Amino acid sequence: MIYLDHNATTPVDAAVLEAMMPYFMHKYGNAASTAHRFGWVAADAVALAREHVAMLLNCEPNEIIFTSGATESVNMALKGVFEIYQTKGRHIVAVATEHKAVLDVCASLERRGAQVTYLPVDSNGLIDLAELEKAITPETILVCIMMANNETGVIQPIEAIGRLCKEHGVLFMSDITQAVGKLPVDVQALGIDIAPLSAHKMYGPKGVGALYLRRRGPRVKLTPMIEGGGHENGLRSGTLNVPGIVGLGMSAELAAETRTDYFNNTLYLRQMLEKTLLALPGARLNGHAGLRLPNTSNISFGGIRPGGLIKSLSNTVAVSSGSACTSALMEPSYVLKAMGVADELAYNSIRFSLGRNNTEAEIIEVTTLVQRLLESLSNG
Repeated sequence: MIYLDHNATTPVDAAVLEAMMPYFMHKYGNAASTAHRFGWVAADAVALAREHVAMLLNCEPNEIIFTSGATESVNMALKGVFEIYQTKGRHIVAVATEHKAVLDVCASLERRGAQVTYLPVDSNGLIDLAELEKAITPETILVCIMMANNETGVIQPIEAIGRLCKEHGVLFMSDITQAVGKLPVDVQALGIDIAPLSAHKMYGPKGVGALYLRRRGPRVKLTPMIEGGGHENGLRSGTLNVPGIVGLGMSAELAAETRTDYFNNTLYLRQMLEKTLLALPGARLNGHAGLRLPNTSNISFGGIRPGGLIKSLSNTVAVSSGSACTSALMEPSYVLKAMGVADELAYNSIRFSLGRNNTEAEIIEVTTLVQRLLESLSNG
C-alpha cells in the first residue's frame, strides 16, 4: 500500500526510535529526580532535546515547554492567554480555516465570555491583511493564524502578520504543526510569540509535542495548564515523558539537517503528481498554486458520486478526504467551504500529502490508478 497521508502522521524515523529506546529500559530515571545519576541522565537528555527544538525554531531553550502534542499546546496557549490577559481585553482574532483544535477552543472560550472574530479567506485560502488590521481593536489580546493549512497546505503571510501584530501591541500565535520540518520556521524573523507543534508530523513519536512561548519583547504569560509539582516552568506539571521528549529532540535535529532535501524532493514529486491529475477532466486544485507546502496537493474531482474515488482508493493508496464523516453523515470540508468550493467538489476532494520516502514509481502508480478509477466511476 502506498502511503500519501503524511500530513496526518509520519512513520517514526529509525534514528529517532534508536535514540528513544535506552530511555524505556536502561536510562529510565525521572528527570525531576535530582539526587542520583538516573535522574541526572534523564534531565540531561531532556535538556538536549529542548536545545534541538529551540535550534529548529531559532529561540532559547527555556522558551520551549514540552506537552503531549499540538492539541494540548493549543489549549494551553489559548486558554492561558485568555485567562491572564482579561484585564486588557477579551477579543481574539482567528481564521475560519484554522485547525479544529483552535476553532473548538475558541468556541469554548466564547462560552466563557470571549469575543472571537473569524477572518474569511479568499478562493486561494489566503487572508486579507487589510481585513486583519481592521479586525484588531483595543480589546484584542491575541491573533491566531496557522502558518500552513493542514488540508490545503496554503501558507499564510506570517512575517507580515507578525509585523502587524507588533505594531498594534497584540500577541501573535501561529500553529506551526504542519510547517515545521518542511519550511524554515524562525520565530524571531517571523515575529511569532506563541507556536504549538507535534513530533509525529516530522517523523517523531505520537503523544509528545511542544509549545514555544516568547520570554522577551514581549514576555508571554500563561496561567498553568496542569498544576501539581511545578514542572515546565510551572505551566505543565507531571512526570516528563523522557523517551518521547528524546524522540522529539531527535526528530527536530533531523528536520534541521534534511529540510532542504525534503523540500526539493517532495516538491518534485508533487509537481509530477499534479501534472497528470490536474490534466484530467473535472479536476481542480484547491489552494494557492505557489504559496503551499511542498508536499501537499488538495484536488477536487468533478462528475463522480460523492466519496466514490477515495473509497475506491482506500485499499491501495492511503490518502485523506477533504470531508469528515461523523455519525455516517458526510459533511464537506469546512476549510474548502470557507474558500468557496462548491459542496459537490468538496465532497470529492482528496488531499495527497507526500513524505520523504515516497518515490517516482509510487507517484506513477497512483496517478495511473486515479485515471483508471475516474474513468470507471464517471462511466458507472
